[in-house]
Amino acid sequence: MLIKAVRRISGDSLARNSLLIMATTVVNGGLGYLYWMLAARCVPASEIGTATALISAATAVSMIANLGAGHMFIQRLPGSAAADWSRIVSGGLIFAAAATAAVATAGAMIVPRVAGNFGFLAGAQGAAALVCAAVAVTLTTLLDNVYVAHRAGHGMLVRNLAVASTKILALFVILAFPVPGVDWAEAVLISWTVPTLLVSALTVVFGPSRLRPGARVWPAGIVAELPHLRTALTGHHLINLTQAGPAALLPVLVTARLGSDANAHFYLAWMTASMLFMVSPAVASALYAERTNAGRAGLQRASVVVLAVVGVPTVVLFAAGDMILALFSAAYAIEGGLLLKILVLAALPDAVTNLAVAHWRSAGEFRLCRRLNAVRAASCLLLAWLFLPSAGVTGAGVAWLIGQTASALLVAAIALRSRSHRKAGLEAPARAHGRDSDENTTASASRSCVPTGSGKTQLTRRIR
Repeated sequence: MLIKAVRRISGDSLARNSLLIMATTVVNGGLGYLYWMLAARCVPASEIGTATALISAATAVSMIANLGAGHMFIQRLPGSAAADWSRIVSGGLIFAAAATAAVATAGAMIVPRVAGNFGFLAGAQGAAALVCAAVAVTLTTLLDNVYVAHRAGHGMLVRNLAVASTKILALFVILAFPVPGVDWAEAVLISWTVPTLLVSALTVVFGPSRLRPGARVWPAGIVAELPHLRTALTGHHLINLTQAGPAALLPVLVTARLGSDANAHFYLAWMTASMLFMVSPAVASALYAERTNAGRAGLQRASVVVLAVVGVPTVVLFAAGDMILALFSAAYAIEGGLLLKILVLAALPDAVTNLAVAHWRSAGEFRLCRRLNAVRAASCLLLAWLFLPSAGVTGAGVAWLIGQTASALLVAAIALRSRSHRKAGLEAPARAHGRDSDENTTASASRSCVPTGSGKTQLTRRIR
C-alpha cells in the first residue's frame, strides 16, 4: 500500500513538487525550532526581540524590493535555452539584490527616525546588518523559485537543509566561543545571515549547470532583462507584495507598537503557526509551475494536497500549542498560547485565498489577484495597528484572522458570481437554438493556459 502511494505521488508532478516544497518548509521549521530554542535558552528575551525585529524588517525589505523576479523565473525559465536562462537568472538575481540593498539602506536611515523602537537600526552598523540580512533573504527566495520553475523540489530541499543546519552550527559556535565586542543580538544575526549568504553563493556557482546544462550566473547582457523586470514589477511583484507583505510586516508592526520584548513572544508563536501558512503558498507555487510547464494541474487536486498536509498539524498545534511554546520557556507559552490558536484558525481561509490567486495568476488575471490580495493586506495591517495597543500580541492574531476570512469570503463571492455569469451565458444560446451543444459548452466554459514559445501563458477566456 505504501509503495503504491509512493509510486502514485512520484508520478504526479504537482503532488511530488508540492510535497518537496512543503518538506523544505518542514525542514526549515523543525531546524528553525532548534535554532530559536537554542537562542531563547541562551540569549535574553530583549536581545532575541532585537534580532527577530531586524530579521522581520529585512524580510519586509526583501518583499518590497525583489522586483517580482521569482515568479518571473517560474514563468520564463521552462523551455528556455542555456544562454537565455543565464541572462534571465543573472539579471533577476543581480538587479533584485541591488534594489534590496538600496531599499534596506534607505530604510535604515528613515525608520529609526519615525519609530523609536527601531533605534537599533541607526548608524552604520545597524544599516549594514539590515542590508546583509535583506539581501540574504532576497537571494534565498529567488533561488528557491529557480528550483520551483524546473519542478526540482529536491534541489530546493537540499539547499534549505544546508542553510538551516549551518545556521544552527554557526549559532552554537558563536554562543560557545563569544567574540569580544559582539553583543548577543549581533551574534544571533551573524549566525542567521552568514550561512544564508554562503549557501546562496555556492548555489549560484554550482546550481545552474545542474538545472540547465551550459548555463551560468554571469552579468553579461543582463541590461536586456530590464524590460522584463519592469513587466514583472507591475504584474507579479505587486501580487506577491500584497500577498506576502502582511506576513513580513506584522512582526514589524508589533515591534513598532509594543517593543522588542513583545515581538520576541509574538515571533515564536508566529514562527510556529507559519508551518501551516507555508503549505498553501508551496502548493500554489507548484500549481503555477505546473501550468507554465504545460501541465494539467487542477485547482481541486491542489486543494486536496493542501488539506491532506495541514489536517493533522492543525489539530496538533491547536490542541498542544501551549506545550510547544513552553519548550522555549513558560513565558512564551503564557504570552503566545492564545495567539497561536488564533493563527492556526486563520490557516484555512489563508489557503483558500492563496490557491485562488495561483489559479487566477496562471490565467493572466493579474488585476483580480492584486485587488484580492490588497483587501487581505489592508485588513490585516490596519486592524493590527488598531488592536495591538489594547489587546497586545493577541490583537495581531485577531487582525490576521479577520483579514484572511474577509479575503476568503471575497473569493467565494467572485467564484459564485463567475459561475452565475457563465451559466447565464450558456443558457441564452440554448434557448435561441433549442438545444445544448456539449462541445460548445465545454469550449465556452473552459479556462486553458496555452504555453507559448516564450514560456508565457495565453488566456483563452478571461473572467470579468
